[in-house]
Amino acid sequence: MEEENETLDEKAGVFFRKGRRKKDITLLVISGISLILSLTGWDPFPFNLAWISIILCGIPIILEAIIGLITAFDIKADVLVSIALIASICIGEDFAAGEVAFIMQIGGLLEDLTVAKARAGIEKLVHLTPQTARLIIDGTERIVPAEEVPVDAMLRVLPGETVPVDGVIISGQTSINQAVMTGESLPVDKTAGDEVSSGTVNQFGAFEMRATKVGEDSSIQRMIRLVQSADAGKAKIVGIADRWATWIVVIALSVAALTWFISGEIIRAVTILVVFCPCALVLATPTAIMAAIGNATKHGFLVREGDALERLAAVTKITFDKTGTLTYGTPQVIEAVSVTDNFSESELYRLCASAEQLSEHPLGKAIVRSYKQERNSELFPCEKFRMLPGRGVCAEVSGKEILAGNMEMLADRNIDVPDYVLAQTDKYLSKGCTVIYLAVSEQLSGYIVLSDTVREESVGMIDALKDLKAQPVLLTGDNERAASAIASQLHISEVHADCLPEDKLNRIGDYQKTGEAVCMIGDGVNDAPALKKANVGIAMGGVGSDIAVDAADIALVDDEVKELPHLIALSKRMMTTIKLNMTFSLALNFIAIILAIIGTLNPVVGALVHNTGSVIVIINSALLLNRKRK
Repeated sequence: MEEENETLDEKAGVFFRKGRRKKDITLLVISGISLILSLTGWDPFPFNLAWISIILCGIPIILEAIIGLITAFDIKADVLVSIALIASICIGEDFAAGEVAFIMQIGGLLEDLTVAKARAGIEKLVHLTPQTARLIIDGTERIVPAEEVPVDAMLRVLPGETVPVDGVIISGQTSINQAVMTGESLPVDKTAGDEVSSGTVNQFGAFEMRATKVGEDSSIQRMIRLVQSADAGKAKIVGIADRWATWIVVIALSVAALTWFISGEIIRAVTILVVFCPCALVLATPTAIMAAIGNATKHGFLVREGDALERLAAVTKITFDKTGTLTYGTPQVIEAVSVTDNFSESELYRLCASAEQLSEHPLGKAIVRSYKQERNSELFPCEKFRMLPGRGVCAEVSGKEILAGNMEMLADRNIDVPDYVLAQTDKYLSKGCTVIYLAVSEQLSGYIVLSDTVREESVGMIDALKDLKAQPVLLTGDNERAASAIASQLHISEVHADCLPEDKLNRIGDYQKTGEAVCMIGDGVNDAPALKKANVGIAMGGVGSDIAVDAADIALVDDEVKELPHLIALSKRMMTTIKLNMTFSLALNFIAIILAIIGTLNPVVGALVHNTGSVIVIINSALLLNRKRK
């Protein structure tokens, strides 16, 4: 019930934020119309229509400034705006007050839109946590809550169940899907003496295990803590106007007071306060970010964090997961080799695919799928099919017993593998491939080689990132040989293999300690802590886990990794636009202040100058919408 209430509260919060945003937009539209009518001189009411903007846009600014000052002595840009509003009203310059309030609220709404975010990654990780375990006491099986399993307890895990705690297999053979921990889509064969982790899934054979790490020490709970803690150090961008607010307020008040004292004209002092209001400065950053986000969306990126592109522009290292990111994550048959004169490669391939057609193992499915894609001939009927957990499959095809599996399966049947065959297969294994051995009627007849395939666009994408001064790094749960083989194809010189989630997280932390800004690109549950820890996390939204997407700042919706260089180049161009916007707005402010001091500008003209400056900033930012990478 508590979980239900939390979910309802979260939904209510999202609904409230959406409702409040619609209300803000409605009030801004009404205020904008009132200012236009006021400027045209239409005056059917006993008060200036600009008062509508003052009340709807100005009062919230004044209240926020007062609350910030009283509760925390927090001086922001709205303090100066409030002073300018009140001063303008006091000398009867209602339009100037309304216009400044209106522009400031537009800036506030844009900032709110750029930082809006919604995350549920930790919640989904909690749902992956095993709830129950099969505890064996004196030979009797009893189902208990997973958190109550003690260390050294004996447990039984059936096919299809999630491993409840970390432990060691005591008896049985199986294949374990470890994607939640390593990110690798292929299951790993396990037998007595092998370790298993909580949260991983038992695919085929039942086994008994001894618990070694339970409760908060288990792998899945460590993963949850990593995700919760990794975001703590990620910097949040503060608006430039608020960052300099104290100095802006002090200088504005000093200049206004000094001008009033020397000239004796209060209207000059009020004009100075109006033109000092950082309208264009407030709009400089959020408008550019919004335009860049719009551009990124056209190229398949969903930017979930408002300041993610700002951080991305400073990235010097880009760390990649391998499976599903740089590769397709699905194995393909790349070679069928016969080591006997009794069968050709084609015949052996057909026999193997026929024997595997009833298999639920991902490798068996990959062999069948590859055969059907490559060959026109039909498969033979498969009879007497048996899964051998942790070993392979056994079936009768065309009256012959076919064994397809690993070296352990051959050893169980006392089938010898000649040294020259071991030398051949070792070349493939050194490249990160998987080898399935084939025995026909108890005689070794050949082997099938499968490999994950690199995305066609990955090589060009990596080279383009190097041109943008972003160094690619491979962080993968794969073994050293497989990782090195893929890295050499992709021209990646820095490789870290056998990485668990905490290894990836620690590696990124080490880079950050040396001053590197890191972008992490991944797709699996195991990548979630690293995606959170990195300065910018990018998740593969199409093939990726929901949890990875929730943990990331940016999601690549269609998995077109070739678009990554465009995103990096766009972020750098966005920062250039922001700097240009700020330089222009500061220069405009400086010129307007000089003109206000000598009496050339009055409050209304000063407000209009600011309005013009804000429009120029918005137009300059809008150029990012259709920008393309050269």
